[in-house]
Amino acid sequence: MRLINLLLTWAICLCANAQTTSWTADNGNGTFTNPLFYDEFSDPDVIRVGDDYYLAGTTMHTVPGLVILHSKDLVNWENISYCFDRFDFDDDQFSLKNHKEIYGQGIWAPAIRYANGQFYVFSNINGKGLQCYTAKDIRGPWEHHNMQGNIYDLSVLFDDDGKIYAIHKYGEVHCTELKPDMSGPIEGTDRVIIPEGNGVGEGHHMYKIDGMYYLISTDYSPNGRTLCSRSKSIWGPYETRVISADETYGYNGVGRTTVPRGEKYRIGSDGAKFGVSQASPDATGCDNAHQGGIVQAKDGTWWALLMQDFHSIGRTVCLMPITWEDGWPMIGFKGNYGRAPRTWFKPDTKLGCYAIGKEPQPMRAPYDRNENFNGKQLGRIWQWNHNPDDKMWSLTGGRLRLNAMPAEQLMWARNTLTQRVIGPKSIATVELYTKGMKDGDVCGLGNINVPCSWIGIVKDGKSQTLRAFDQMTNTTVSEPLDAFSGKIWLRCIGDYDNNKAQYAYSVDGKEFKTLGAEMPLTYQLITFQGSRHALFAYNIKEKNGGYAEFDNFTVEEPMADRSKNIPYGKTIRIINKATGQPAIALKHGMLYDSRPDDKSELTQFRVIDRGQGTVSLQCADGRYLKVYGDGLPGDVRFTTELSDAERFLWQDYLDHDFMLLSLKTHRYMGKSPTTGSPYSMDFVGPDPARRNGSVFRWEE
Repeated sequence: MRLINLLLTWAICLCANAQTTSWTADNGNGTFTNPLFYDEFSDPDVIRVGDDYYLAGTTMHTVPGLVILHSKDLVNWENISYCFDRFDFDDDQFSLKNHKEIYGQGIWAPAIRYANGQFYVFSNINGKGLQCYTAKDIRGPWEHHNMQGNIYDLSVLFDDDGKIYAIHKYGEVHCTELKPDMSGPIEGTDRVIIPEGNGVGEGHHMYKIDGMYYLISTDYSPNGRTLCSRSKSIWGPYETRVISADETYGYNGVGRTTVPRGEKYRIGSDGAKFGVSQASPDATGCDNAHQGGIVQAKDGTWWALLMQDFHSIGRTVCLMPITWEDGWPMIGFKGNYGRAPRTWFKPDTKLGCYAIGKEPQPMRAPYDRNENFNGKQLGRIWQWNHNPDDKMWSLTGGRLRLNAMPAEQLMWARNTLTQRVIGPKSIATVELYTKGMKDGDVCGLGNINVPCSWIGIVKDGKSQTLRAFDQMTNTTVSEPLDAFSGKIWLRCIGDYDNNKAQYAYSVDGKEFKTLGAEMPLTYQLITFQGSRHALFAYNIKEKNGGYAEFDNFTVEEPMADRSKNIPYGKTIRIINKATGQPAIALKHGMLYDSRPDDKSELTQFRVIDRGQGTVSLQCADGRYLKVYGDGLPGDVRFTTELSDAERFLWQDYLDHDFMLLSLKTHRYMGKSPTTGSPYSMDFVGPDPARRNGSVFRWEE
């Protein structure tokens, strides 16, 4: 019976290896590859309630607000709820009225908790103070409690004695008791629990584990780090350790948008002199993995979900295993604390395949990005840029209709419907119908960012012109449309790992032609959001205009299917990205490097599938790679027996980039580009530029 179960489990593994059309971290073989999402999800906070995990994240100025995802395995997630449909404040700034806005503000850094038979989500709204949303069912309805008070970027702890504490502020960490009815803080309870000068930052996540209080925080001065502070009392004193630092997964910082000083340039204006700051490809900066929560899985293991800046995509989430060492929750594993694999085994899995009797969670992406607008409601992926005017949009006849309201440019256009871009590469296409447009209307497909950009139709009098606009360079490219039928396909082609995008259009939906130059993209701290696709319609002649209609929004992800990224059974050369030189199996018994043009037998290695993402490497002369020792130089050598060969966990870095992780030492194979030493297993991980000698490229 056990053999039958084992065979069935292996069958599940093979079926789960099906191709995917949208990014999911699940590799279908019991492992996952970070990031969990290749689109924006910042300030993550996570809880487990029974067999279910819930993840809450920041939504800033977009609505519906405070997104909540659900998972059964910490790897596959589904968007199931938002805490509110719109900001319930009458201030013009929440609705882009009268030239007022909340870009880069709104609601952010939530804390999700479950206590007293209900869910709580706490967060701050700029200018309004602390907010709390409660619900018996995670899917809602949610009740809003405006708690006010100067408490932000907080964590909340429901203690064993029934008291509720909010932990907040930067550097000088405060603890304030909250009223049980969520009406506000209890006056006179605010106390400093960690004084300034202890290297503790912000983004707090407080837990009580085995009677000890643990505070997970992040710091960005002088660079991004994740810290843990612990105490036997909520009020301290606390001792603090760094539990993660310098984990970039081989991604360097991206240049930030720069604008001239002055309020008029806060969100930019046409004609602004935008620039992009230069980021060192070798610098870690504050873009590395930081801020997030921790959770204990059903199998008893512990995990951190930390955010990381992924270039123009924005901030997203990585899943990192935790090892408890002397009472401290250290990111990673003994021998390599502070760093975490990009590819690792899912919770509830064992080396070889899924644990017996455990069916895997179906592989899924958290959102359905495609939309035909045939339903009565918009898909969960969509969010409005600020509160919409619900009288000025509709789902009509299987299309989205947007009525044009006055605005001088895209960032001021009301009722702009957005969804996050997804990396590493994707192509978004939408059908646009323009027969309802009036004089002065502008409508199309854009990128809500600073600077913004768009491609669309401009109506001036009776004429309609196709136009692309890039605010970075204040460049407009127009093209007349002969015999225009009133329908056009618009497209954004994004290479988000490399921070660039290109607009294109088609008059028949088949042949597309680019319009305008390839545009640089950035992540910036003005709106605190990455790039976003935007469907928009506005009028530049200070009046309500006509309308535009959109249909069949689709997103193609050419790199989502990673089922063939590991070259199982193929004979490859291993090129060190630091030097451009191939690895060679010396007759002397060491792994070294050779000339770039060397394609001899000793530079050829067959990739042997050892199950669940693990591989062994066999040189063409028959020898297998094996690790000897715990990381001293020269410990990568060879054996003649497959049973004795090293079993590496392949780390997929996409585009034929990869690393090899030792399951014995939890370190990576590599070769210094400067010392002349042979290959070893002594590398803690990649550097931001992937040129420290531990990241390789494979070629057949």
